[in-house]
Amino acid sequence: MKKQEFDRRDFLKTAVVGGAAAAGGTAAIATPEVAQAEQPAAAAEAAAPAGYAFLNLDEAAFVEALVDHMIPADEISPKGTDLGVNIYIDRALAGAWGKGERLYMQGPWKLGSPSQGYQLPLTPAQLYRAGIAATNAHCRKAYGKPFDRIADAQRQEVLIGLSTGKITFDNGPPVRVFWTTLYQTVIEGMYSDPIYGGNRNKAGWAIIGFPGIIAVHRDHVAQYRGKPFPSKPVGIADMS
Repeated sequence: MKKQEFDRRDFLKTAVVGGAAAAGGTAAIATPEVAQAEQPAAAAEAAAPAGYAFLNLDEAAFVEALVDHMIPADEISPKGTDLGVNIYIDRALAGAWGKGERLYMQGPWKLGSPSQGYQLPLTPAQLYRAGIAATNAHCRKAYGKPFDRIADAQRQEVLIGLSTGKITFDNGPPVRVFWTTLYQTVIEGMYSDPIYGGNRNKAGWAIIGFPGIIAVHRDHVAQYRGKPFPSKPVGIADMS
C-alpha cells in the first residue's frame, strides 16, 4: 500500500481496540433529547435517496464518506462504496437487526453495568440515525461543515475522537456505544458474504485469503502455509 499522510487502512486495525473497550463498558442511558431526535424519523425516511431502504440523503452522504475514508481505494482493494459497504449498512439498518427485533425493548431504562451489554431504549437503526445527526452537529460546530464535506484530516480527527470517547455529544446517544455499532457494521460490510450487499466481488475475502463458505481447507494448511491459497472464494450465491 502506498504511504499517505496518515494510513487510513491502519485505522481499521487500531480502532478495534476502542470498539472492544466500548463494547465492554457501561452503556449510558439515552437522554430525553435522544428520544426527541427520533420523532422526525418518518419525514427523514421519506427523503431516502434511490437505492437506499433506510438512509436519507444526509445519512447516506455520511455513510458513504465514512466507508470511503476507512476503506480507501488503493492497489489492495477498491474503496468502501465500490465494495458495497454502504449498501450492507443500509440493508442491515432497514432489516430485522436494525429494527431491534431480537432486543428486549420494554425497559425500565436504568444505567447498566459493563457486563449487561447494550442498554439503550433505541433500536440499532435509531442509534445509528441519532449518532449520525449528533456527529454532523459536532462537525458543523468544529469545522463549519457536516462530516461528508470536511477534509480527510478532519474526518480522521472525528473518527479518532469517536473511538476514544474524546468527542462528546451535546444532544445524542452515548458516543462509545455509537462508535462500536458504527465500526462493527463497517467491518461486517467489508467481510460478510456478498449476498448481504457488501464485500462486492468477494474483494474483502481476497485481501485476507479467506476461501468463503467452504472454509474447510485444513488438509492444505501445511502445503500452503505462508502462501496464497489458490482457490477463488465461494459465497452463498455460488452454491445455489
